[in-house]
Amino acid sequence: MFQTHKFTIAGIAAILLWSSVMGVARAVTEMLGPVGGAASIYTVAALFLVAVMGVPKWRQYSLRYVLLGGGLFVAYEMCLALALAMANDRQQAIEMLVINYLWPALTVLLAVLVSGKKTNVLVYPSVALAFVGVAWSISGDQGLSLTQISANIATNPTTYAMAFIGAFLWAIYCNLTKRISNGQNAITLFFIMTAISLWIKYALSAETGMSVTLESGSLLLVAGVFMGCGYALWNYAIIGGNMVLLATLSYFTPVLSTIISSVILGIALSSSFLQGVVMVTLGSLMCWWVTRDKPITKQSR
Repeated sequence: MFQTHKFTIAGIAAILLWSSVMGVARAVTEMLGPVGGAASIYTVAALFLVAVMGVPKWRQYSLRYVLLGGGLFVAYEMCLALALAMANDRQQAIEMLVINYLWPALTVLLAVLVSGKKTNVLVYPSVALAFVGVAWSISGDQGLSLTQISANIATNPTTYAMAFIGAFLWAIYCNLTKRISNGQNAITLFFIMTAISLWIKYALSAETGMSVTLESGSLLLVAGVFMGCGYALWNYAIIGGNMVLLATLSYFTPVLSTIISSVILGIALSSSFLQGVVMVTLGSLMCWWVTRDKPITKQSR
């Protein structure tokens, strides 16, 4: 039985690891600095992927895939990592997570717009529900309030901008790489590119004095391994896992990630915040459901 379901189990484990890594990553960057901490996490993740999946043979990949796909991947990961790390506090960092999880709905929306095919009109209110969910979460306990949203964004507009831009970048990445990758998987190379880019940013920044202690080093190792292992397990899962089940479960990542991160960071989430997270999840799930490929039924003769 295990042999039959091992791929699916690997996929579920990947989802749980992805849901856990964000909270740990925030804790690491609090100790090592926003840019230095993020660079360190991606370095550990890249080394882990090299150890598990081997050294990437970049000459085997098309130049267009490396430049466009890799560029989008690096830009997204930097936006997400720095948005989490540069948030004013842990509560705001979790808000960055919620904004980031607009990407599933945006991925479906972009796919619909690019294809030009007739699609279910319910996809548009589904996307709208995801955006309302983000607004609801950011508004706090006052309900949906544009004034409160503006006030919250004004406290740290850079991080909010990076989180929103990142969600769009990943949606574009998901749609584009499907067309230009030719079935190739350069995830290890992309992680190496991300780590190098973050170290360059660190060298150009005014951030100094990064000191690794036993506690920060342990958390760094956990964050890097969790991140790299999540991608490695997902890559394994798609070989023979139940992708319908895994795709459905992946849409619940916003809820899992928010709850697990809040526990790791010691943040008590309000009921209104959780309501917003649920809206984002439902909006994304509805987008997938109304645009999924319908099974072809055989007609009896």
